[in-house]
Order: sequence, then C-alpha cells, then structure tokens
Amino acid sequence: MKILDQYILRRFLYNFFSSFFILIVIFIFQGIWLFIDDLAGKGLGMVIIGKFIFYFIPTLVDKVLPLTVLLSSILTFGTFAENYEFAAMKASGISLQRGMRSLIVFVLFLGLVTFFFANDVIPKSEQKMFNLRRNIAKVKPAAAITEGVFSDFEGTAQGMNIKVDKKYGEQDRFLDNVIIHKKTNQNINNTVIKAKTGELISSEESDIIQLVLKDGNYYEEVIPQKAAERRKHPFAKSNFETYTINIDISELNDQDLEEDQNITTNKMKNVGRLIKDIDSLRENNLEKVTAFSKNVVNRMGAFPVEPKVDSLELIVPEKKTETKKDTIRDIDVFISSLQQWEQLQVVKKAQNEVTSILSTVNAKKDELQSRYKFYNSHILSLHQKYALALSCIILFFVGAPLGAIIRKGGLGLPMVVAIILFLAYYFIGVFAGNYAKEGNIHPAIGAWLPTMIMLPLGISLTRRATADKGLIGFGHFIDRIKALFKKKKKEAEDE
Repeated sequence: MKILDQYILRRFLYNFFSSFFILIVIFIFQGIWLFIDDLAGKGLGMVIIGKFIFYFIPTLVDKVLPLTVLLSSILTFGTFAENYEFAAMKASGISLQRGMRSLIVFVLFLGLVTFFFANDVIPKSEQKMFNLRRNIAKVKPAAAITEGVFSDFEGTAQGMNIKVDKKYGEQDRFLDNVIIHKKTNQNINNTVIKAKTGELISSEESDIIQLVLKDGNYYEEVIPQKAAERRKHPFAKSNFETYTINIDISELNDQDLEEDQNITTNKMKNVGRLIKDIDSLRENNLEKVTAFSKNVVNRMGAFPVEPKVDSLELIVPEKKTETKKDTIRDIDVFISSLQQWEQLQVVKKAQNEVTSILSTVNAKKDELQSRYKFYNSHILSLHQKYALALSCIILFFVGAPLGAIIRKGGLGLPMVVAIILFLAYYFIGVFAGNYAKEGNIHPAIGAWLPTMIMLPLGISLTRRATADKGLIGFGHFIDRIKALFKKKKKEAEDE
C-alpha cells in the first residue's frame, strides 16, 4: 500500500471509530430512555442491566453505521479540502477517485461485515433482548404490572389479571385504583376486586408477595349446582377496608432470565429463515382467502356452478326434452308475483343475509389485513438486510465528494450537513417502511427507496467534486435562459 493510501485510510479510520463511539453512546442513552420503565426501580442488578445494554447495542447498527460512514467521510475529505491537501494531490496528477481507492476497498469490506451483522448478530440480539425483557417482567411482578392495561399473572398459582391507574414509590410498590379479575380452574373470570389503593410487600427470602388492598369492594359470581338457580345469576358482594392477597411466585423466581421463549418476530430471523417463512405465509394467506371466498359465494348462492357434462353424453346424446322457459325475468317481476306478507318476508330475509355477510366480511377483513401486514413485514426485513449493507457504500459516495465540495473539517458544518442528510435518509425509510407494511407500496420498494434516492445524489456529487464544481451550480441554467432569449430576439429581428 502506498504512503498516500495509508495516510488517507488512517485519517478516515480515526474519524470513523471516533464518530461510531460517540454516536453509539448517544443512541444507547436514547434507547435507555425508551426502556426506562422496564429497568428503573425494579430491583435489577448491574449484571442484568449490563446484559440488556450489551444485547441492545447490535440493534443500533442499522442507525449508527450509515450515519457514521456519512459523517466520517465528510469529516475526512472536508479536512483534506480545507487544508488544501486535495489541491496538492490534484497538482500532482492524483484525482479524487484515485484518492478514494483505499477507502472504497474498506467500505466494500464494511458492507460485507454489515450484512453479516444484519443477518446473524442483530436477530440474535433482538431475541436475547426480547427474552430478557419478558423474563424480567415474570421474575419481578411489580415490573409485570403496566399502568392503564390488564396485566396477566398466569405463571402464579392463582391466575389473575391486574390493572392499576398509577404506580409510584420505591420499586413501584404503591398502586392507585386497582382492579383484579381472579380466574377459576377453567380460566373464567368470576371474581372482581376493586380498591382505591394497594401496596406490594415482598421479601428476597420469601416466595410470597402480599398485595394489600385498601378501601374497596369484592364481587363474586356464584354458580349454583342446580340449573334452575343458575338462571337467576346470583352473586356475592362485600366491602372491605383492608384485603390481603398472597401471591405465590415460586414458579416465577425459578425462571432463568435468559431462557429462550418460543416467540419470534421478523426482526429475529436471518435471511434463510425469512425466505422460508415468506413462502409459508404466502401459501397460508392464499389458502385463507380462497376458503373465505368460497364460503361467501356458497352463502350468497349468486354464482351457481354449472353442472359438468358427462363425456358419454357427448358420444351418445340423450333424447332432449323440451323445457319451459322461466316466466320470471327479473327480481321486480318475482316480488310483484308474491303476496304482501311474502314480499316482506323475502325482503327481510335478504336484508338479514346481506347484513350477516357484510359483518363476516368486515371481521375477516381485519384478520386478513393483519396477516398480510405480518407477511409484508417479513419481506421488508429481508430486503432491509441487503439495503443496509449497500447503504453504507452509497452514503460513502455521498459524504466523500460532499466533504471535498464544502471544504470544511471539524464538527461544525460537516456535522450539520451529515445529520440533515441522515435524517432525510432515515425518515424516508421509516415512512416507506410503514407504507410497505400496510400494503400501499411493495415491501421491496419500501426497503430500497431511501438507498435508491441517495444513489443519484452520490453520483451527482461525485461528478461535481471531480469537475471542481460547487455544491449548487446555476450557471448552466442561466446560460440556457440567455440562449433562449437570444434565439427569440433573433427570430423577431428576422420577421
């Protein structure tokens, strides 16, 4: 490797790793704010929190790495241009493309490493982080209670759902407006407990958590043995000042925090698994749609199937019998031929059938939309793995010539330009991904759209930097306008 290539590569790597470290720290703190409710005040050790952050870091690569490549390339080539090092290179006959040669090799290698990360490391990290969050909620019952929604305690000996309006105090032990649904052995909610306040009392040495409720009501549906008594729907009701529920969490505390759950999302799958699941999901969705279509057609009866003609009849045709033509030509003739009470019955039955079919279609529509959204998310994730690797290469060809054009180094203007470009790239990807999941555009387009938008920008900037042109040039537009006016003036003089 020549001295010039070593010098350029060394400067780029310094900016690359410095930017990567700074950005990864910023994104880690931003991610901690997202998961602060899962970590803070739950009595978790530093080892568990450290594991969570360790699993969380690889999931940031799809955001941090493109921005790092863009920023480091702008910083490196902006500093070269600001210090007139590029001018010295060009005076020696070294072009911009020649100066980028060593970095192009590095960026291509970086693209392969990025694809490996997206295909192998990130799915495993997503799986580990998901399992850790899920098992923390199981081991720490206070963490399993979410404000405003019913939280399941199905792993305990007494199955129940708990809803609270607010949690506060040390380790969220104090609760406001508690609603509890107790479950029977048949998993039926027949007991409702409401209380204004509650408190969770636990000890590290004990497998029992006490839920102390204050100032509430107790409702229980009583199921008599006699069927005649059940029609009366008897229930028991009582008021209490203090009511204590002992929750056995021995089964939960025996759980390993890193135990794998049999739950996988599209983000937890590699390319091979995604391709296999995409085929399965497509076939499954087609079967569901076909079966539902046949069901609706059979219920409507509006599209009768023509009887199949026996092949023997074609050889030895049977004697045809004359059939009388139907005198009913349309529905109005049919309705007018009926009596008034029969007309009412027919119309009412038709309305009921249409209403029933419409409700079925609307219910099935939501199910099919969720199925196709899940299917589209798999296709989107598959193409995003390839698009991420290519985006690092394309953003380098955006940042390197852009730094040479703006001729500024440091963390001032280059940082602003890099952030603006990355935000445009990122938000285009977010909006395109959401549209792709909803089926408004093809998922492959949703994954590749931000990269394909940056591609012509990179080509244009590289051509302008090679030709020593500015960032925005209006000279050729002005020349065209002048030529147009001269042409019109000449035509007027000739006339």
